[in-house]
Amino acid sequence: MKSVLVTGSNGQLGRCIKDVVQSSKELNFIFTDKAELDITNRESVNAFFEKNPIDYCINCAAYTAVDKAESDKDAAEALNIYGVENLAKACNHNNIILIHISTDFVFDGKQTQPYTEVDEPNPLNVYGITKLQGEKVVEEVLEHYFIIRTSWLYSEYGNNFLKTMLRLGKGKNEVRVVSDQKGIPTYARDLALVLISIIKNNKIPFGIYHYSNEGVASWYDFATAIFDLSDIKVKIRAVKAKDFVNSASRPVYSVMDKKKLNDNLGIAIPQWKESLKECLINLAVKK
Repeated sequence: MKSVLVTGSNGQLGRCIKDVVQSSKELNFIFTDKAELDITNRESVNAFFEKNPIDYCINCAAYTAVDKAESDKDAAEALNIYGVENLAKACNHNNIILIHISTDFVFDGKQTQPYTEVDEPNPLNVYGITKLQGEKVVEEVLEHYFIIRTSWLYSEYGNNFLKTMLRLGKGKNEVRVVSDQKGIPTYARDLALVLISIIKNNKIPFGIYHYSNEGVASWYDFATAIFDLSDIKVKIRAVKAKDFVNSASRPVYSVMDKKKLNDNLGIAIPQWKESLKECLINLAVKK
């Protein structure tokens, strides 16, 4: 039975992986967070990998506070670059396949067509820069790896746009939402299922892949769908990104092309609104 280490398992993606594999009989999972495995501590990483037999490592640990990263660069670099380097070197030493989660924020958003894996990254903020540098570390250290870029991740867990909108929609008469930034909302549970499919497939070529749900949306579109599907009556006011005071610049367009993953894995990728419906149902059940 293959053994799979999941780092950062208390985050929303890690918790979704727990949900989808809770009855798995094909794979053995080791779920860790900082308390069990601090990836920024090289000695701890090496000792953990020596002690535990592992075939795959899914790295969900990351510094993801986009605006805070602008003033907290050292912390972002520690997790997104040096922590990734520690994992990559430990994986290389122990012949482990690393599956590293990255982001659409490695792109600058100047394109008008979906980004492919061969398009040139050009991040606009500290978060995107550190995530891209983490990708480069993986490519330099390892031959056997997957880098999975995803976008606008949300779920029943943690802090995310969906849960923020649900909270604001029930507590305010009007909600202001950016309408001039486009991307694709991605349900973390769908991504979790894809990661498990990659492991079980065992034939997909190594490298960088894009995964998100299907379709295109602005943050305004996303918020509108959340309120409509939740039957929340609140006025939504569309605003420009420049009207919000944020520390970090964001790509205007970060839609990603999933053809490479679809061709190699042969999966059906759900439309983002359908996945949103499923997430809201699951969220209601967990309350």
